[in-house]
Amino acid sequence: MTDDFAVDGQLAKAIPGFKPREPQRQMAQAVSKAIEQGEQLVVEAGTGTGKTYGYLAPALRSGKQVIISTGSKALQDQLYSRDLPTVKKALDYKGQIALLKGRSNYLCLERLEQQSMAGGDLPVQVLSEVVKLRSWATETLDGDVSSCAGVPEDSAVWPLVTSTNDNCLGSDCPLYKECFVVKARKKAMEADVVVVNHHLFLADMVVKESGFAELIPEAEVMIFDEAHQIPDIASQYFGQSLSSRQLLDLARDINIAYRTELKDTRQLQKCADRLAQSAQDFRLQLGEPGYRGNLRELLADASIQRALLLLDDALELCYDVAKLALGRSALLDAAFERATLYRARLQRLKEVNQPGYSYWYECNSRHFTLALTPLTVAEKFKEVIGQKPGSWIFTSATLSVNDDLGHFTGRLGIDDAQTLLLPSPFDYASQALLCVPRGLPEARQPGAARRLAQMLRPMIEANNGRCFMLCTSHAMMRDLAAEFRTTMTLPVLLQGETGKGQLLSQFIEAGNALLVATSSFWEGVDVRGDALSLVIIDKLPFTAPDDPLLKARMEDCRLRGADPFNDVQLPEAVIALKQGVGRLIRDVDDRGVLVICDSRLVMRPYGEVFLNSLPPAPRTRDIKRAVAFLTDSAAQ
Repeated sequence: MTDDFAVDGQLAKAIPGFKPREPQRQMAQAVSKAIEQGEQLVVEAGTGTGKTYGYLAPALRSGKQVIISTGSKALQDQLYSRDLPTVKKALDYKGQIALLKGRSNYLCLERLEQQSMAGGDLPVQVLSEVVKLRSWATETLDGDVSSCAGVPEDSAVWPLVTSTNDNCLGSDCPLYKECFVVKARKKAMEADVVVVNHHLFLADMVVKESGFAELIPEAEVMIFDEAHQIPDIASQYFGQSLSSRQLLDLARDINIAYRTELKDTRQLQKCADRLAQSAQDFRLQLGEPGYRGNLRELLADASIQRALLLLDDALELCYDVAKLALGRSALLDAAFERATLYRARLQRLKEVNQPGYSYWYECNSRHFTLALTPLTVAEKFKEVIGQKPGSWIFTSATLSVNDDLGHFTGRLGIDDAQTLLLPSPFDYASQALLCVPRGLPEARQPGAARRLAQMLRPMIEANNGRCFMLCTSHAMMRDLAAEFRTTMTLPVLLQGETGKGQLLSQFIEAGNALLVATSSFWEGVDVRGDALSLVIIDKLPFTAPDDPLLKARMEDCRLRGADPFNDVQLPEAVIALKQGVGRLIRDVDDRGVLVICDSRLVMRPYGEVFLNSLPPAPRTRDIKRAVAFLTDSAAQ
């Protein structure tokens, strides 16, 4: 099998530009062994290893049923449309491959029909998009919303015409036979290799989605790419949450049932309106947006308790009224089941004295989420693996802390896994320079963003833009962007002003832009060559100390006699930093400077842990040396 990766192997013969890499061959060998022996394997493969081919070739060669789960829909599409077909062709693999996304990625024909029938209430823009979608629905083969060019991906119409696990009618749906999710699932069931994402995999493992029984077919090999995301995503699915979006969606469906099928039951409209109103009132009680707080503390407030009681009463009324009309409408029957489920969830969220969980809430300008999350998923994840015998393979460029994979394996309870650390084959000693500037402003001081922008300007201008400025907070991101825009003539792009894909295209097309962004650009973004040769990080990405989930995990760690800083805060900040740093050098010919604007990296003892976990680039504290490196790189 490893001969596939040789100079004269199948991959080199069939793929133009393929060059054998020793770390890739080692990875393929380890994956092949894990598949043969049904073992668990954890592989950190540094940027440039070529990990995708490193697991795809042995997986296809095994002839077994394989599920590949990745971190985002973009990576899923890339795997399915580019990497898998390339390796499939090179190895002359005859098996079937399929792509399966979560329900909300497919147009729901029944919900589109409902919106068309009840269209009078919709804003003009949304209504015109419903009309466009009716036409698209007759042309599309798979109903995948990402392939609909006529309607923006952030349009308000999508939640109205896609289904969720909560509102899907399953086999009771009048359009079940035409359903795009059913078709996608049927294709997946017949396939040998299925590409999913972590959210779908975990929802399926934990929730066993209703309506279609299990969405994901049985498999003998489970491969998780971007596996560093798994512990946090798993904790969402092993917990419980209730959001205003779910409540408003329920109210909307009850209203549609009244206006289309049950016009004689006026009470339905009244109870739906009351639910929508009480959800909005509860949001107003929560105060300022953009904050994640402690639900235990929140529920001690008398005015919050009153607002929650009114919300519960409104849900109970929906339940009572819907119960009277059961059996007359599939849409209302499903709404009744959701009202039952949400009431139970609300009760569970109010029981804030259960140990082993973090209780938290967050809100933006229009919506809120109430949630409880287990402090550890190790036992539960172990159980999930126990129920699905086979090979479990976890890989990412960022799993280790200080060359140790214990933090990752401990969080998932996979202590018996085989492990492999493969450093990046890139020559960081000549390709990159790490700069931690002297005289950095204190982040909390007034005018910090202005002084930082001033300090960084010479580097950004010397590099003619081509820079990512990655921030750890939205406030810093906005302040820095405003400063850069007033003091520089280069184009400054800001995350949130348009979609992520569009921003990246604008960045590459401009050729001299500065992109100022937060967390969503720290990972899963691949800009190669001269287009990006300067990455600046505003500070070490420690989670805010008042985050209730972090606080609860730290408290739990303390009670177990461990060290909350070294065992919880530090490892997660290291992995997040490694992700941001990984944006810089993406290819053997890339050159560039990484700037980390946080003197703790060189002044605090724990700075060593960060530095030991980063690629081995030369270091400087002198901005002039960084400018010289950038100027030399541009001249080469």
